[in-house]
Amino acid sequence: MPDEIIDLRSDTVTKPTASMRAAMAAAEVGDDTLGEDPTVIRLERMLADVFGFTAGLFLPSGVMGNQLGLRLLVPPGQELLADASSHFLLYEDGGVAWHGGILTRTAVSENGLLDPAILARMIRPTTPYGTGTRAVAVENTHNAGGGVVYPLEALQEIRRVTREAGVAVHCDGARLWNAHVVSGVPFDAYGACFDTLSLCISKGLGAPAGTVLLLDADRLEEARVMRHRMGGSMRQTGILAAAAIHAFENHVERMAEDHANAKTIAGVLNDSGLDVGTPETNIVFVQVPDAGKVQAACMAAGVRVSAMTPTTVRLVTHLDVSAQQCERAAFTVANAVSEAGTQA
Repeated sequence: MPDEIIDLRSDTVTKPTASMRAAMAAAEVGDDTLGEDPTVIRLERMLADVFGFTAGLFLPSGVMGNQLGLRLLVPPGQELLADASSHFLLYEDGGVAWHGGILTRTAVSENGLLDPAILARMIRPTTPYGTGTRAVAVENTHNAGGGVVYPLEALQEIRRVTREAGVAVHCDGARLWNAHVVSGVPFDAYGACFDTLSLCISKGLGAPAGTVLLLDADRLEEARVMRHRMGGSMRQTGILAAAAIHAFENHVERMAEDHANAKTIAGVLNDSGLDVGTPETNIVFVQVPDAGKVQAACMAAGVRVSAMTPTTVRLVTHLDVSAQQCERAAFTVANAVSEAGTQA
């Protein structure tokens, strides 16, 4: 086993920094199930204010953030529209159907970004014997799209189309922080486009766990009941909320380094003959002959990558990898792809 492991499987693999651990150790705590944890309350209010919402709810995971947000907007047996490669469809175990009885209808979109004009034609009203569209889900940045950023103008047009139709909008904002850093779009401008917004703290921000679901205050009590029903109510959660606050206050703008490192990886791979384009944020997808073989060869050389499909490998940069490590990882992937192609 190599002395050094470079882990680019996801931006969820980070470890808390020393200063984050200190903030966690010093956190004032209470019973959050009873709504009495002061640090959780501070986190929820802080993010709600920044994004222009009236309430927030701290949750254990991004999956729960999406599932709960969508269930608040779509009753059982009603319809949700989304891109076909949305995270909640591909990687959340069919939760909207299993938990919520929600029907989904999808569009195959370029890089996962819904076309507002196509969306407008997909929306259908509820009839006595028909299923009506109740909400639209978007994802920013879009994981399966390679970390692409939704243009604000497109989100605003989706908001206009849905508002005219009486349809709500949920955003899977697990990596909305990355979108903000790249685009410069203010947080409240993003927030104005959505009825519910799920913000993951354990991806690019580097906290150990947690998601905040932003919503209207009149939905908060229902959301708290749903959280408890789904097993998501916790007790002295201020320890985790303190990590989230520290991450938000210290780790947002530094994501520009992750984006630069992703471009470094892409540059090496493009120069080696692998056409990966230029990533917008911190995700690089590589088309390979055999993802399993490439993944195994990289691991043997001390580089961890994700095999997303039989022919696709993903690399994700984050705060625990340096520019030098990313460059080394890129050369390792290029060599592994070359060897896999020779063996095919």
